[in-house]
Amino acid sequence: MSTRYSPTTRRRRRTRARGAVLTTAVLLGTAAAAAGPVTATAATTPPGPPAPPQADCSAAYRITQKLDGGATWRMCWRYDTDAGLTLDKVTYQPPGAAAPVKVLTSARLAQIHVPYDDGGAEYDDLTGAGFGWGLQNLKPAECPGGTLTSVKVPEVGQVKGLCTTTRARGHAYRMAADTGSKVWQAQAKDLLVYTVNKVGWYEYISEWRFSADGTIGANVGATGSLSPVDYNATDGRGWPIGKGADGYATSHAHNVFWKLDFGLDGSTKDRIEQFDSTVTPPPAGGGGPTVKTRRTVVTKELAGDAENMRWWRVVSGTGKNADGHARSYEIVPGHTDTHAGRGFTRHDVYFTQARACERFASNNIGDCGPNAGDSVDKWVNGETLTKPSVWVNIGFHHIARDEDQQPMPVHWQGFQLAPRDVTAMNPLTPPDLASQNGQPDLGS
Repeated sequence: MSTRYSPTTRRRRRTRARGAVLTTAVLLGTAAAAAGPVTATAATTPPGPPAPPQADCSAAYRITQKLDGGATWRMCWRYDTDAGLTLDKVTYQPPGAAAPVKVLTSARLAQIHVPYDDGGAEYDDLTGAGFGWGLQNLKPAECPGGTLTSVKVPEVGQVKGLCTTTRARGHAYRMAADTGSKVWQAQAKDLLVYTVNKVGWYEYISEWRFSADGTIGANVGATGSLSPVDYNATDGRGWPIGKGADGYATSHAHNVFWKLDFGLDGSTKDRIEQFDSTVTPPPAGGGGPTVKTRRTVVTKELAGDAENMRWWRVVSGTGKNADGHARSYEIVPGHTDTHAGRGFTRHDVYFTQARACERFASNNIGDCGPNAGDSVDKWVNGETLTKPSVWVNIGFHHIARDEDQQPMPVHWQGFQLAPRDVTAMNPLTPPDLASQNGQPDLGS
């Protein structure tokens, strides 16, 4: 069986037993706090009273960023040789709010599973291929306008591999008045936190994006090079990218998993809700089609599929916004190619009862006992959800193209967490529209 891994990576491939030992001896980064500038001048501390302290996180591992419009994100970071970058205690403080809203207890990658179409190779890049050891030194040009932080990687040493910066993303909103020439608009910048990890010839950009309106984006971009030892495919299993019918690069999948533990408002009683909308065709006598949306509280562990007009949200067990509505975050998957080859890749989301040993979506190296199974699908067994963990699976079926050489352009896959009733209005609402909560005024 061919391998796409370089000799260095192969030396660092690990058995589950060795992995379980090493993950207990993780060493964290040692550089100064990582916070990029909002504008040309760094603005990492909001004006006025001091920000609330970030619990259980020293300054070297703290990220604090105030964005244009006044919103502030705070979080802690850590690093290990299995999951790579992990973000803990993520909070969002809307503009003008007296205190931050607790959003995520923990967020990280949970696996990158790579099966090849010919059935001859299949990899678990996080727990079987040295993902964490492959943290790359980044040049200042790779972190424009931001801060590069050193990370101590076991068996490797200090790697300047964590970037925190801000990046423009265009309009935050735009609204023209019904009468006159008044236009309300704002341009937005996001906080970006990312690392680059090399596995064989692939390089993965693991990016977290935090917006001023409370949205969180999780993305993985794959770049680097196609495996030079996997050019033995034929029609239906690969694609020729050399001259004529030459250089058939073997097709493969990248099934990327993330693991999220919420704790909205510090609650230990978050719940999962599923929403399904049904469209009824217009009646024969005339009129328009109707749509009915049904809410289902997910009380048991679930392997879910992102069908048409279906979505999920994580709801705070305690927190409400100023309108009295329960705070929540909606899971918004990006485009995905669901891979039916393994049980753990057949579904788009998994909601499991949180357990410390259930760490990785496949080839799990946590010690959950002899009969627990080593993949997330095995952990969905009808148990009541009282403290849910959220697993998101976004797949990409990579059929190579001529443009993938050389080097390969970044192809992205990921999802968003969209705030739903976290605030009573758009947190970036301009002052002259702040009174229009509920039905808007005519003529505005």
